[in-house]
Amino acid sequence: MNVKYINPLLESTVTVLSTMAMVEATPGKPSIKEGQDTLGDITGMIDLAGDKVHGSLAISFSEPAILDITEKMLGESVTSIDATVIDVVGEITNMITGSAKRIYSEQGMEFDLTLPSTLVGNDQPLQHSVNGELIVLPFNTAAGQFYLELCFS
Repeated sequence: MNVKYINPLLESTVTVLSTMAMVEATPGKPSIKEGQDTLGDITGMIDLAGDKVHGSLAISFSEPAILDITEKMLGESVTSIDATVIDVVGEITNMITGSAKRIYSEQGMEFDLTLPSTLVGNDQPLQHSVNGELIVLPFNTAAGQFYLELCFS
């Protein structure tokens, strides 16, 4: 997969979490994903539709990572994945892709975004709307890991 698709999402992920939740997210080594199950305990998904290129993004959080992010974003204690956490995952998914959309636009690529959806539970079947090579970018935070999955065609 071309880095011109990866880098805006990587940059946006780090920036959104740093700005909105004061969470440092350190990217790991990208890899090709095998299988279709979710990698975390809760996953946000969104599609990017362009004239020539379509993309699908999923962001899967471990429970410790998303609870920490939610607490820091909202300033309130959360102890489990509940409706508030589900809303936060949708909002983070939206903010990351919205930020990446701006970067793509600056590079001459225009995308429309769908509304994000959320899956709760580990090892849930996850169907990307785009067929192609699926790249996984792992991220580490002080509280735990999360994973960004990208597919463009």
